[in-house]
Amino acid sequence: MDIAAGAGQLDLHQDDLPDGLVVADRLGLVCCFNAEAARLTGRPPAAALGRPIGSVLPLEDPDGRPWWCVTSPYRGLATRSGQPERNLLLPGGREVLVCARYVRDHPGGPVRRLVVTLRGTDARQRSERSEAELIATVAHELRSPLTSVKGFTATLLDKWDRFTDEQKRLMMQTVDGDADRITRLITELLDVSRIDSGRLELRRQLVRLDEAIRRHVKTLVNGGYQAERFEVRIDEQFPGLWADPDKIDQVLGNLLENAVRHGEGTVTIEMHRVPPSRTRQEGTAVTVSDEGPGIPEEAMHRVFTRFWRGSDRGGTGLGLYIVKGIVEAHGGTVTVGRSAGGGARFRFILPAGTPAFLA
Repeated sequence: MDIAAGAGQLDLHQDDLPDGLVVADRLGLVCCFNAEAARLTGRPPAAALGRPIGSVLPLEDPDGRPWWCVTSPYRGLATRSGQPERNLLLPGGREVLVCARYVRDHPGGPVRRLVVTLRGTDARQRSERSEAELIATVAHELRSPLTSVKGFTATLLDKWDRFTDEQKRLMMQTVDGDADRITRLITELLDVSRIDSGRLELRRQLVRLDEAIRRHVKTLVNGGYQAERFEVRIDEQFPGLWADPDKIDQVLGNLLENAVRHGEGTVTIEMHRVPPSRTRQEGTAVTVSDEGPGIPEEAMHRVFTRFWRGSDRGGTGLGLYIVKGIVEAHGGTVTVGRSAGGGARFRFILPAGTPAFLA
């Protein structure tokens, strides 16, 4: 059986379809059983063709009722056009997503052809596991700062007069820091949602990337890291970059925080111009590298996926996924490799862009 893609276009064979396809004639005998249907059911096409569809696909609903007895396509209501996709069970308990269409010569007439599509539930299960992992990660990351906030505020409300002004200030600073952690987590979750749905909005303006790099390094030094741990290499004056300044700050913040948290030794930040070529316009490249243990070769392809963590030092595992989404939304690229000192090396390239480019 060939399924035409359209008049004058290339024909697709039934075995080219990504879903299982089973077709029965007006007598309920199987006349089509493609390769994916054979894989999902474990039944070869030769053992299906010419046999009643109820015996070829002995489907049951989650309550254990035979699906064909419940739906009765050939003897049921003549106004029905099919069955919506639902989760059913094959012998042995394997779950499949099943959808049926009833083909009639005219409305109200007998079923001339029964078309059934089958899909495995692996992709849906992976999605459900990913969502469950996201919920667990969020719950874990929220528990610590919320516990701290609740503890300090309850203590202050209950015993306000017992503390000195300095003690109150210290507790309020801790609460403020924990509130910032919660805000960052919520921002990450919103960004993941927007990246997944293709709705990440960019508010581009002129950004001085060299100044942004120096500002982030200064923030880390003010936060307690030694200035000697950072080496910034920017050899020339760079023109402004047309980009979203807040999103670029997220990229730089994530990469530098990863380097100081998971890496060791000197963190080197390099910035240089990328000349135009036949495949890309002029751009700016930023490299962040450290001298730590680096990332195992077999794990590098997973670095920019959700929940990947380079160590057990905390974090949601969403930072690098967001970095990739932001850089690609700007039309750039980001890669990971090994630095000269043996540690991790992250490099992203952003196109220079112009106001006209944004139109």
